[in-house]
Amino acid sequence: MVGRHAVYKSFAEKLSEPDLIDLGDGIYVVRFEVMKVTSVYAAVKDLLDRGVIQPGQTLVDSSSGIYGHALALVCRALGLKAHIFASVAVDAAIRTQLKYLGATYTQVPSSGDDGLQHDQETRVRLVHAYMKEHPDAYWMQQYHDDVHYIGYESVANTIVKELGSTGITVVGGVGTGASTSAMSRYLRASCADVRVAGIQPFGSRSFGSEAIPLDGFIIAGIGSGIRFDNIDYSAYDDIHWINFDASAAGCRSLLSQTGVFAGLSAGAGWQVARYLRAENPDGGPIVFMAADPGHRYVERVFPPDGPIEQDPDFRPKVITDLADMAGPWSTMNWARRPYAVEDDLPVYVPQT
Repeated sequence: MVGRHAVYKSFAEKLSEPDLIDLGDGIYVVRFEVMKVTSVYAAVKDLLDRGVIQPGQTLVDSSSGIYGHALALVCRALGLKAHIFASVAVDAAIRTQLKYLGATYTQVPSSGDDGLQHDQETRVRLVHAYMKEHPDAYWMQQYHDDVHYIGYESVANTIVKELGSTGITVVGGVGTGASTSAMSRYLRASCADVRVAGIQPFGSRSFGSEAIPLDGFIIAGIGSGIRFDNIDYSAYDDIHWINFDASAAGCRSLLSQTGVFAGLSAGAGWQVARYLRAENPDGGPIVFMAADPGHRYVERVFPPDGPIEQDPDFRPKVITDLADMAGPWSTMNWARRPYAVEDDLPVYVPQT
């Protein structure tokens, strides 16, 4: 267990500390109940300690679900208020928790074919409008402020303590960058040879797949429709673009083979971890991140009335140019290169 306490001061503190689980064959999962609590709890405590925010203040941000729940939970624990601008992906279970945690929220309606980009742009515009009307509120800016990195330092330290400092590969969704970019920062402080494999859904802007149509279901939290300043593009050795079908198959395989019931980003991570192990059977530990349980995905990913069937053996298409990207799964050696930005649009910088 990553945790350090026998008795916790709050449920938020407990949730901030995930479990490190050995799944066999040199593959490990960092299993979170609500991953963003790790990030938000440390970030809000740091802001309070530095006097940037004050007890009783309202904290505001945009969220596709997990971050909003985390912010509400942490605000309840630390004596603050929360208002969330929620994606259409925020379901009844999360809305119920926001309500009972005392948070308020505004849910953005479905945006049709524009999907990820329109949803995130709309939510951010609403945050700007809210801040004009409530200048005493504080915008957390999970997409841009690397105060959200701090919570992952203890996770990285535990991985090094338990698995050593040689040959580690970390696999996880890119999202806002605050998980995998942060893990690369803290792990490489102890072991420079750490490899980081980032996961993106098709249709995400961060690593150049925005021209590939979404396949009908957004993998919430790991893609981007707008520029995220929290992403350290030079942190990533490899990028994997994975669609819903391949990620869902990974979820079912993860559950049936290991008992870990987790969401779509974890299913994608399990696929990538097994692929990397097959490519390098004698390599060092591979650690992937499971951000949340699978409850919100049951109807789409784990049909309770359907037969248990053998999932297809997905393998990635290895590409060297973004123009060659195609579903259901493509991978590219990113080689820790940056992304140049022109007119607020990321521009791919080929490896030389």
